[in-house]
Amino acid sequence: MRAVIQRVKKASVIINKETKGEISKGYLILLGIEKNDTIDDIKWLCSKISRIRLFTDDNGRINKSISEVHGNVLLISQFTLYASTKKGNRPSFTKAAEPNIAIPLYEEFINNLQTALGKPIETGEFGTHMEVALINDGPVTLTIDSKNKE
Repeated sequence: MRAVIQRVKKASVIINKETKGEISKGYLILLGIEKNDTIDDIKWLCSKISRIRLFTDDNGRINKSISEVHGNVLLISQFTLYASTKKGNRPSFTKAAEPNIAIPLYEEFINNLQTALGKPIETGEFGTHMEVALINDGPVTLTIDSKNKE
């Protein structure tokens, strides 16, 4: 499971010309789900996201978690995070989980992250064309992969 986390001042997602999700200060998270991902990947990644310190303290140091700053989350599913560009010019997405595997894991990820944060999160819609807008804060952007825990 792979997440790209962007610290944002605000972010939103539009589907069919309607705003589906919108947040102020917090994280825009792009989530890729791989064929071999399990509930253990979800638990580890949600725990990491809820505790990682990406916000500045009173001294300007990156030293506060999203909970400490009462931040929000906008989660967007993004199978293209598992693109392979090794051959040719057209990316291959064979490592990405098929919808019958990915959708239940995505929904479980939402539930686990909401529990870890102690509040609801905003989401896009799995498998739908989305327009995502953000104002990046910093910019601060990280990639976390549950297969690279060490």
